Amino acid sequence: MKDNIIVLITGANRGLGRRIAEDFLARGAKVYAGARRPETVDITGAIPVQIDITDPESVRRAAEIASDVTVLVNNAGISTRANLLAGSIEDIRSEMETHYFGTLNVIREFAPVLESNGGGKILNVLSVLSWAHPATSGAYAAAKAAAWALTDAVRDDLAPRGVTVTALHVGYMDTDMVSYIPAEQKSDPAAIARQAVDGVLAGTTEVLADDTARQAKAALSRMR
Repeated sequence: MKDNIIVLITGANRGLGRRIAEDFLARGAKVYAGARRPETVDITGAIPVQIDITDPESVRRAAEIASDVTVLVNNAGISTRANLLAGSIEDIRSEMETHYFGTLNVIREFAPVLESNGGGKILNVLSVLSWAHPATSGAYAAAKAAAWALTDAVRDDLAPRGVTVTALHVGYMDTDMVSYIPAEQKSDPAAIARQAVDGVLAGTTEVLADDTARQAKAALSRMR
């Protein structure tokens, strides 16, 4: 790997974010591991950075610290499992504040950083629920659908500035966010991380990381 691969990953203290951080480190990258509580980051070789993506001031401080970044990974997320009609409106707002506005906060702050470092790459961790919208996960699905639209829009905006944007779509992974899902229905997050890192480094527009995502995308195409 080239020496100028310098990565900031949000939500890097656990789950897929941690696996992505470990994969980049294994490839020789410099990694800033972002977390709301940086003391929870225990990844050997990573540099912990405090970042709350819903707090613009926190994001600004992180961009000042990680001013040499060439790859940005927007991974931080939440899942309240709120139903849009019966769920708490606070939970529904939290989903949108995190997945949509939070991701946008980070991109707006780091886009000039990437551009000033000669161009760069962004990976947005999305979901199969960007396309499939079950009522049981209405708040999450709506927020991820918004994040998908955001991803497509900023891709066009950033291309002339030398920044590529990759969307990762994936179903259930074996992380604590979906600990209630049976293990046989979940993918290995390390395998998903490898595909994600390969895709963003190649500048791929979209990574369909498992059968669930590929089937959902095919169904979406048939609907059109």
